[in-house]
Amino acid sequence: MAEPKEQGFLDDIEEAAAEEQAAMDAEISPEEDEIAILRAERDALQDKFMRALAEAENARKRSERDRREAENYGGSRLARDMLPVYDSLKRALDTLTEDQRAGAAALCEGIELTLRELRNVFAKHGITVIDPQIGDRFDPQIHEAMFEAPLPGTNAGEIIQVSAQGFMLHDRILRPAQVGVSSNRE
Repeated sequence: MAEPKEQGFLDDIEEAAAEEQAAMDAEISPEEDEIAILRAERDALQDKFMRALAEAENARKRSERDRREAENYGGSRLARDMLPVYDSLKRALDTLTEDQRAGAAALCEGIELTLRELRNVFAKHGITVIDPQIGDRFDPQIHEAMFEAPLPGTNAGEIIQVSAQGFMLHDRILRPAQVGVSSNRE
C-alpha cells in the first residue's frame, strides 16, 4: 500500500498527464478531428466486416458438415429397420437341415440370393457386418453382452455364444453384436 506522501506524488503525475492530454486535444484542428472520427468509423466498419466474414465461413463449414452427415447417416433409420429382415433370412438358412435343403433347393437358393443382395445393398451404403466368433474377446464398443455364464475351458471376457450379428454404418454402430460372455476367473 502506498504511503500518503507517495500517493500525493502519483496524483500529481496523473493530473499532469491529464492536463497534457487536454492541451494536445485543444491543439487538434477541426480537419484532424474529422480525420480521427473517419478513421475510428473505418476501423469499426472493418471490424464488423471481418466478423461477418468469419461468421459466413463458420456457417459454410457448418452446412458442409451437416450435408456430409446427412449423406452418410441420413438412411440410418431405414437401415436399422432392415436389420430384422436380414436376421430372419439368415435364421431361415441356418435352421434348414440337409434334407430340407435337398427337398426345396430352389427355395433355399432364392433365400441365399436375397440375403446376398441385401448384403450388397448394405455394402453400397456403407453398412458393414460385425461378425464376432466364439473365443474372441468381448469389446463393449461393438458387442452387447446378453448374458454371462461360467464355461469350463474359457477365460473371463471371451465370447461363448453369438446371438445376433452387429452392424456399423460407416463409423457408427447401428446395432452391437449380441453375444454371451464367459465369466470364468482367469
